[in-house]
Amino acid sequence: MPAPVTSPPPPGPAPADGSATAIGSVPADGPAPATGSAPEHGAAPVGTGTPTPAPAPAEGQPARSPWPRFAVLVAILGAAAGSLLLWSPTALLDGGLSHGMPWYWRGPLFAAVYAVGTVAFFPRPALNAAAGLLLGLQEGLLLAVLGTTLGAAAAFGLARWLGQDALRRLLRGRVLVALDRRFTDQGFRSVLLLRLFPGLPFQAANYGAAVSGVRFGSFIGATALGVVPVTAVYVAAAATAREPGSTGFLLSVGALGLLGLATLAQVGRAAARRRRTVTD
Repeated sequence: MPAPVTSPPPPGPAPADGSATAIGSVPADGPAPATGSAPEHGAAPVGTGTPTPAPAPAEGQPARSPWPRFAVLVAILGAAAGSLLLWSPTALLDGGLSHGMPWYWRGPLFAAVYAVGTVAFFPRPALNAAAGLLLGLQEGLLLAVLGTTLGAAAAFGLARWLGQDALRRLLRGRVLVALDRRFTDQGFRSVLLLRLFPGLPFQAANYGAAVSGVRFGSFIGATALGVVPVTAVYVAAAATAREPGSTGFLLSVGALGLLGLATLAQVGRAAARRRRTVTD
């Protein structure tokens, strides 16, 4: 007699301790992940099927163009230079400081006029001569050096703030890169050598240093120290001009002659170096 057919028992609930699965129960999605486990960064959450894309970085602000500020710099310098058609620093110093001016205002006003004159591209030898004629050797030298330093600081600040980015884009090349590196690494020494060199225009050194990476403190310190010899020669020559036969005047004239020869020698050397570069 055949054995009776019995149906399989219905699936029961999983044991409470989770150690085994009930007989006949098969999870539809496969084994469940361990309790407390979290998906790795960038992995897809369970059931999504695709990874979650990382959030796109926020776009940065567009860089400002340096040309508007450069245009402001050109306008300021052009207005300063053009103003010399309406006034003269030496005439103002001669007429405003030597007559009817309290002594305690004479020094600050002289230094301020000297500084504005240097920013306006007025020749420094004329300003130094005015300092010697009006104030004498000691006071004239002190105020001329002070005015020179203030004018250089103003020009450097304007060029660094308004024109550095634009001028860096205009001035390129190996020579300029090498000069920039030298001014950045040896700022004080480089500016000091420029100030001691009599043939280099004072304003050109101001704006050239501003384009480089030299620090403001190094620039000011080297300028105040480096302009003393050349300034002293011009101030002394003007202060002793009333006594043409004096020892001080003769020494000053001799020093001016040596400065002129040194300038011509440097210009000739630069021209010869340029010709050799073109030939090669």
